[in-house]
Amino acid sequence: MNEQVHQRAQELIAKQRVESVSSGDQLWLKQHLAECPSCAADGQNTNDALSALRTINIDVPRNLAGRTQLRVRMRAEELREHGPASRLIWAVALVSWIFGMATAPFVWRGFAWLGDELHLPKVVWAAGVVLWWVVPALVATAIVLLDRKGRAGVIE
Repeated sequence: MNEQVHQRAQELIAKQRVESVSSGDQLWLKQHLAECPSCAADGQNTNDALSALRTINIDVPRNLAGRTQLRVRMRAEELREHGPASRLIWAVALVSWIFGMATAPFVWRGFAWLGDELHLPKVVWAAGVVLWWVVPALVATAIVLLDRKGRAGVIE
């Protein structure tokens, strides 16, 4: 037999301990192990080593799980504050401000025209211009705050 056959057998022996092996590969390995005492011994040595590892008692600190959970929570909070979502919010806010400044004269003229057509006092249609930008900003702020509050509730 060539070396590639034995190498394939060793790979399948290791692979079947970690993940599933196709039925064709299982059948091939079973037949090969029946014919090749060297590979069969390697398979038995692997089984013996895994059995020995399962019997080892490992002592871990009592509070290891609690400390790990705390570190995971702290890292999740750090990622939430400085992660891609935060950058996306700032990018959207920047684009919004740019478009807001670019369209301000048109919105002002539009509200002035509407105020003239409806014979509204300047204070009323000027307040409409202010609300035109304030309301979406308040809605966006509320969404961000509710999202952060919801995420904080999930982690706790």
